[in-house]
Amino acid sequence: MKIYLAGPDVFLPDAIETGRRKRELCERHGFVGLFPLDNVIDLAAHDASMKIFRANRAMMDQADAVIANLTPFRGPSADAGTVYELGYMVGRGKLCLGYCNDPRVYRDRVAQIQRTTERDGALLDEAGLLVEDFGLIDNLMIVHGLDLHGCPLVVPDTAPADPQRDLAAFERCLHLLASRRR
Repeated sequence: MKIYLAGPDVFLPDAIETGRRKRELCERHGFVGLFPLDNVIDLAAHDASMKIFRANRAMMDQADAVIANLTPFRGPSADAGTVYELGYMVGRGKLCLGYCNDPRVYRDRVAQIQRTTERDGALLDEAGLLVEDFGLIDNLMIVHGLDLHGCPLVVPDTAPADPQRDLAAFERCLHLLASRRR
């Protein structure tokens, strides 16, 4: 079984090493991990971004499942590219798993980043817009997309010391995937 390894891990300074570690964990569980940076792209090419998009889409097409790192990235929510990839895999009918290394609910993350106000029992952000508040870790479409198309979002009880690199929740996803194969 091939697993597409989605997430903002590709932006880490040690992204190649992180991808290697994830692929090794996949192999230990009997899977093949497909990490986006395994694609060789000439970043100086005028159409490098389109080549990256097409290469990643080709990887997703050949994968049987996705494990998405949905740990907040550059804000209170998951990386936009990762969410796109998760939606793409749902649309293709692939098995979808995800993890988030930040156990706080979305509402609390927004409140930590922005000044918020309460009005009539609702939380509003700085622009006066309603903050989604269903007690979920992230946007309801992400959380329930996983519920309905794979496995519930894996979240640790407490945040690890290095949420962007800790792979304990990723490995729990691998265990869930392995148990579904039995």
